[in-house]
Amino acid sequence: MATPNRPPSPAGAVLELLQPGSFVRLRNQPADLPPFQLIQCRGGRCWVRQQAWGSLVQWEVEHRKLTAVA
Repeated sequence: MATPNRPPSPAGAVLELLQPGSFVRLRNQPADLPPFQLIQCRGGRCWVRQQAWGSLVQWEVEHRKLTAVA
């Protein structure tokens, strides 16, 4: 959901906040799905995984669809 009167954040701003190894959620992610572990972000794309998936299974998503887990 867009916030009126607020300029869009620069693409690099989100990438700088999300560090490899941190846990993130997708926007509109169901509450019963655990957070994803961030592997890396590059060029507006991020690779994430679920801990139960194994180290070779990754999912590529747009960085703007991710939110940091506090």
